[in-house]
Amino acid sequence: MPKFRLARRGSSSISAPRRLRPAGLTLVELLVVLAVLSILAMAALPYAETAVRREHELALHRALRDIRSALDRVHADWEDERISRASERVSQDGYPKTLSALVEGIRTGDANGTRRWYLRRIPRDPFADPALPTAQQWALRSYRDPPDNATWGGEDVYDVHSRSNGTAIDGTRYRDW
Repeated sequence: MPKFRLARRGSSSISAPRRLRPAGLTLVELLVVLAVLSILAMAALPYAETAVRREHELALHRALRDIRSALDRVHADWEDERISRASERVSQDGYPKTLSALVEGIRTGDANGTRRWYLRRIPRDPFADPALPTAQQWALRSYRDPPDNATWGGEDVYDVHSRSNGTAIDGTRYRDW
């Protein structure tokens, strides 16, 4: 037996056809989504910048370690007489006269004229001007230069550091590394 509903006043018992809403977003919904996404992007941007800066700092650490260990190997080979003490590429203190000597090789002093290479290429300073050749991106210090000397004496390459005046995440200056 069918059940009947009592019609309320002002309403009809026959339901009107529903109006179908088209699929998609309204302009207001789209603006709300864009506002939320922009807030999230603004919050994430400093983290991305810090990550890029940290990667550059790690690259600087690796480059300094590579160059300094190559300089130490040249000096150790000079002391052990694996390279000639009379070599035109090594100073009287046992350090290379230029950074390019690490790549071009230093003669061992034997009759065959063989060379010892210490680097495949000079690493680049990630904070330096990329238009500069890599050998000019580094500030050099000679063995006889005082530790706080701002200019290179030119006799040999005892140490290298970045020319950048920037400050690292930990507050130290890149040129002091």
